[in-house]
Amino acid sequence: GGALFPTVKMVIKVFVATSSGSIAIRKKQQEVVGFLEANKIDFKELDIAGDEDNRKWMRENVPGEKKPQNGIPLPPQIFNEEQYCGDFDSFFSAKEENIIYSFLGLAPPPGSK
Repeated sequence: GGALFPTVKMVIKVFVATSSGSIAIRKKQQEVVGFLEANKIDFKELDIAGDEDNRKWMRENVPGEKKPQNGIPLPPQIFNEEQYCGDFDSFFSAKEENIIYSFLGLAPPPGSK
């Protein structure tokens, strides 16, 4: 049986707020981006601060149960194409448990989990 899906390069999207006044948010964004870069995982950084389309898309695509009380998910939010992966907390847990590739919906590179 051949693969049903052609091997498309999935793009990880990290929604960030470049002009965030929150140091906590900036640190989280840097941690996600730094980790992806260090592990040579392809990703696109999408700014929600300066881009209304990005902000709308992110808000509409974060699943309801993952949204905070006020309904506005805070960056960083991580997607694999259209598929929601998670926020910083779930990213951090996945990293601690060494399951970051399945968290991101990616095939792990040879020799890793």
